[in-house]
Amino acid sequence: MKTFISSLLASALLFAGAASAATAPELLQKNACMACHSVDKKVLGPAFKEIAKKYKGNAEAVATLTKKVKEGGSGVWGPVPMPAHNGKVSDADIKTMVEHILSN
Repeated sequence: MKTFISSLLASALLFAGAASAATAPELLQKNACMACHSVDKKVLGPAFKEIAKKYKGNAEAVATLTKKVKEGGSGVWGPVPMPAHNGKVSDADIKTMVEHILSN
């Protein structure tokens, strides 16, 4: 019985992890990120692959980009400013999206 419960718990945790990873693209669509960004080419903002490349190996990347999403920013990737999303998107959703972007 212990083995069955342990297996069931492990399966549930694996499924939960897969479910949250699968939601990142949905969050990016839902929060209109894809209106200005794409995975592999510049639109108004940089491509996710460009962002991931720029911040690769940077231990502060998640914190830096989370702040940028919350507060907005300008001048790093061109003349078009990124609007602030603070209060419009939860901290957990921002973290999920930023981690997904950095995984590209």
